[in-house]
Amino acid sequence: MASPSFLDLTAAELLDELAGPVAPGGGSALAFTVAMAAAVVRMAARASTESWDEAAGVAAQADVLLARAAPLAQVDADAYDRALAVRDGAASLPADKRDWEIGKAFADAAEAPLEIARAAADVAELAAWVAASGEPRVRADAIAAATLAAAAARAAVTLVEVNLTALAGDPRVVKAEGLARAAEDAASRATLRA
Repeated sequence: MASPSFLDLTAAELLDELAGPVAPGGGSALAFTVAMAAAVVRMAARASTESWDEAAGVAAQADVLLARAAPLAQVDADAYDRALAVRDGAASLPADKRDWEIGKAFADAAEAPLEIARAAADVAELAAWVAASGEPRVRADAIAAATLAAAAARAAVTLVEVNLTALAGDPRVVKAEGLARAAEDAASRATLRA
């Protein structure tokens, strides 16, 4: 019988899974952080519909980002599990084939944290917009969402680097770094506008 998706777990069950000995790990936690930040942005935008014409559209965008980020928790854990299985099962392969198989598996595992960074940058940008234009009573919530998203984007850089064994100049690391900087810039703008 297959284990349930992370999205089907209670919060307590999810925390137990995250505290387990292997995957899910940091990537899954980051995906949920980005999803929660998107949910807060949605709430803040919805709370601003009477005073801000674009609030409903922003809430819809936050909804899309929430739907994009949450499943990445499972995607990340599954990809990392596969990479570990390849690494553990490759001992009998010739060295060159073993290295290639392991490298490919971990390169594949780097894709989910890169997607998490992309979603995080989008959430941070949307949160900054809500902080600037939304209801003043939810501005602090929008700032909190931007800050969470920026932190998740920054942490995702590390996961991308580690999964790629930090190949110098790898375009995925460069992209993740750029996304983290964009998210941090958005969070900074959100804070300055408060």
